[in-house]
Amino acid sequence: MVIVFALVALVVLTVLVLGHWYVWRRLVRDTTRGPGLARRAGTALFVAGPLLMIAALVAERSGAPFWLQRTLAWPGFLWMALALYLLLAVAAGEAVRPLLGRVLDRQSVRPLPSRQSRVAVVHGAGVQEAEPLGTPTMAPEPTPEPTAQNPAPTRRLVVSRVIGGAAAAAAVGTVGYGTYGVLRGPRVKRVTVPLAKLPRAAHGFRIAVVSDIHLGPVLGRGFAQRVVDTVNATQPDLIAVVGDLVDGSVKDLGPAAAPLARLSARHGAFFVTGNHEYFSGAEQWVAEVRTLGLHPLENARTELPYFDLAGVNDLQGESEGRGPDFQKALGDRDPARACVLLAHQPVQIHEAVRYDVDLQLSGHTHGGQLWPGNLIAAAANPTVAGLDRYGDTQLYVSRGAGAWGPPTRVGAPSDVTVIELAATRA
Repeated sequence: MVIVFALVALVVLTVLVLGHWYVWRRLVRDTTRGPGLARRAGTALFVAGPLLMIAALVAERSGAPFWLQRTLAWPGFLWMALALYLLLAVAAGEAVRPLLGRVLDRQSVRPLPSRQSRVAVVHGAGVQEAEPLGTPTMAPEPTPEPTAQNPAPTRRLVVSRVIGGAAAAAAVGTVGYGTYGVLRGPRVKRVTVPLAKLPRAAHGFRIAVVSDIHLGPVLGRGFAQRVVDTVNATQPDLIAVVGDLVDGSVKDLGPAAAPLARLSARHGAFFVTGNHEYFSGAEQWVAEVRTLGLHPLENARTELPYFDLAGVNDLQGESEGRGPDFQKALGDRDPARACVLLAHQPVQIHEAVRYDVDLQLSGHTHGGQLWPGNLIAAAANPTVAGLDRYGDTQLYVSRGAGAWGPPTRVGAPSDVTVIELAATRA
């Protein structure tokens, strides 16, 4: 296992180094004339950026002092997103590079108008225009000649600067807009889900699904309050917090999570663990959310007036002997009643199907968070985002309210989803 981990780490480090070298070469080396101030500054940026990124990851996972985590998180995690989109933009620029070079070649061979052509003869109309006699002529401004100190830029340098500037602007704009989208808070998404076993009295029952808030060194108390305000504004009948609430200990993030005590729903707020809770001290966080008024469902079920609500632990809990136990949560329930299951990871749907669950509510994927991360997420999850069906069981996967790592989303906007249950019985 140690050897496999070391090999994977070596591959990741190699890709990281080669990717940064390639982007540095295109954006710094190819756009500067020599080892001057601009090249030195650009090189320093491409050395400091990945070092801060690695330091931020290590600090968060190792439980470093929280002030250090917060100091490293913003620059380190933002560089993670920026490096990705710099790489994609520079790679896309390779397709434009030859075309731009040919355009500049044609510009350089275009003939210039003669300085002696003071008379214009329009042959088709037989019109001849000449300057009036005695009119003083003004000599054109002389074009400065290139010197040894200020040589003319080569075609390659011009092409590199145009493409490099466009790539940098596109990457910075993409990351900036994606970060703004996260920090302003999640938007509300509404989905209607028909359930065959739901009684007519429960038609229109609203469940606010909140996942992947990821309170931590970047997203703190203010962000938690925005999420709470968004959820409460929907006036749900029930609130389901389906894991990955935090990235850190209760000691560091207890104050950040405090606004969750103001979550309000007629039938209460319920919580199941996500994989990140087990990186942060799941037992402590289960106790903490209980003090905030949320009801943890640890492989447990509660019978609501119209349907059963069950919850299972996340798969990561298996590392602590506290993994999901579907038999404990669902084994003795009345199969005639509709059942809604809270399970953090979409891959748990296969067990849900075995236990005749009607609807599973999940998160975990972030919808990919940073495009093209959705392609990677699709390879590891049966559903990346939205509503899907597996036999008689429906699965809804939320893109999540927050973000892990970079506080940035591209192509996967954050959401709080209001699931409105619909009865199909006559």
